[in-house]
Amino acid sequence: MEENKIRIGITQGDINGVGYEVILKTFADPLMFDLCTPIVYGSPKVAAYHRKSLDLSTNFSIVSSATEAADGRLNVVNCTNDEVKVEFSKADAEAGKAALDALEKAIEEYRNGLVDVIVTAPINKHTIHSEQFAFPGHTEYIEQRLGDGGKALMILMKDDFRVALVTGHIPVSQIAPTLTKDLIKEKLTIFNRSLKQDFGISAPRIAVFSLNPHAGDGGLLGTEEEEIIIPALKEMNAQGVLCYGPYPADGFMGSGNFIHFDGILAMYHDQGLAPFKALAMDAGVNFTAGLPVVRTSPAHGTAYDIAGKGIASEDSFRQAIYVAIDVFRNRQREKAASSNPLRKQYYEKRDDSDKLKLDAEKD
Repeated sequence: MEENKIRIGITQGDINGVGYEVILKTFADPLMFDLCTPIVYGSPKVAAYHRKSLDLSTNFSIVSSATEAADGRLNVVNCTNDEVKVEFSKADAEAGKAALDALEKAIEEYRNGLVDVIVTAPINKHTIHSEQFAFPGHTEYIEQRLGDGGKALMILMKDDFRVALVTGHIPVSQIAPTLTKDLIKEKLTIFNRSLKQDFGISAPRIAVFSLNPHAGDGGLLGTEEEEIIIPALKEMNAQGVLCYGPYPADGFMGSGNFIHFDGILAMYHDQGLAPFKALAMDAGVNFTAGLPVVRTSPAHGTAYDIAGKGIASEDSFRQAIYVAIDVFRNRQREKAASSNPLRKQYYEKRDDSDKLKLDAEKD
């Protein structure tokens, strides 16, 4: 394997959505194969159906495992019932099972060291839900399966514009009761670490949103800022994390203040993702930080409204591939840099000489 060729495990997602369309369009560009070796976990039959229906020309090879994947081609591992039918734009239980089968196979092969990163095409959270997938979404499922005890943080990003969430896929009625100082500190810790490790930012600056309008207006519109968010920020500042706020969410994006920060931490899903998707959805990427596995996905969903019409943009999916590659390489560089640190250099003070001692004591 070439040193810079990363093996990307791609899950097919919901077969009735735009997943295969954006996958096939992305790898219609032969230059993509200079960056990675893609392995799609899904169904060659379904892939061929999408290709024909959408009049696409992307070729692929059928393999039984990533061990057989060839460089320079799109590889498809069959892990779906051959009888499954594609019905564009339909929310179907069989499509949900096919999405889960693909995800399970990708996770299995990642565990076996056969792929380096995972990129997931969009799923329908309702149809995939089952005894095996009792989770709000990909993020929570992958945290449970591949987290090794680590906590995940959802980051939506486009270039240097990154938005993370304190609370994710929970009802709005549960947001305020869920917020605690420790939870905010936990998310800030993961976010700060990811900005350093995954994006190579030595001293990241993080803006933190308030929960209430006008940051609570001194307690008139809520006390969470005074009682929870500000104390959390003070404690994280004391630990060296450069976090600022809390900022009222309504004017922060429109004023352009977000360009002065490396990341934004929102209190809940729509508070962060509504403005992000308004500004950057077409090329946005969902990155799961905080876990050993590098996992990305496009920022959009199954897009049933345009499925099968051939008009879905592959930009977001292509960017998800790029981000997965960049993060994987950044982690490799950091690992290499930290695995062979310079020997401790010190002056021995037990004698009168000023000779520099280069032989550090062993632990």
